[in-house]
Amino acid sequence: MDTKFLIESFVTLIVIIDPIGNVPTFLVVTQGKGVKARQRLALDAVLVATVVLGIFAGFGREILGYLGLSLPALQVSGGLLLLIVALQLLTGKQAELTTQPKVNVALVPLATPLIAGPGAIATVLVFAGEVHTVANAIGLALVIFIVMLVLLVVLRSSVHLSRLLRDGGIELLSRVFGLLLAAIAVQLAASGVLAFAHGR
Repeated sequence: MDTKFLIESFVTLIVIIDPIGNVPTFLVVTQGKGVKARQRLALDAVLVATVVLGIFAGFGREILGYLGLSLPALQVSGGLLLLIVALQLLTGKQAELTTQPKVNVALVPLATPLIAGPGAIATVLVFAGEVHTVANAIGLALVIFIVMLVLLVVLRSSVHLSRLLRDGGIELLSRVFGLLLAAIAVQLAASGVLAFAHGR
């Protein structure tokens, strides 16, 4: 098992997933839920995101090739999805996600596109392309598992922050991180457009 490969893939994926950075958005989109409900949503979101990343790690290039899609297309579409979520946070309409009975926020927007978004998917695709041995394949699967475990612990622990922040603090976070998320979304979409322009 290539230790350098494991360390590089772990560091890259943990930075892309950004467990701490996902905390404010998690608190906002689960606002109004009880502690147990929020912890359950965190577990569901992480499980779904893990499955999504696992599928793309194992069959991502085949899936994109079969559908005739490219990574830039994934970046642009993911950027647009994130922009929609960001606009909901900025306009205070994130409550629509939690009040609609048919919407499971653990799936959208938490699991995807926030956790298993274009950046994370592209990362696992890149590292999966560098896997040439069974040991490294197992190592990459282990890296994904550990990163998602760290994320789960952080999200479940963050539930207690809501008691300190209260509604006013969460409302403020929703505006600030909505703006940051919008910038990330625009940058992601712009990178995809530039990649298209350069024929990649």
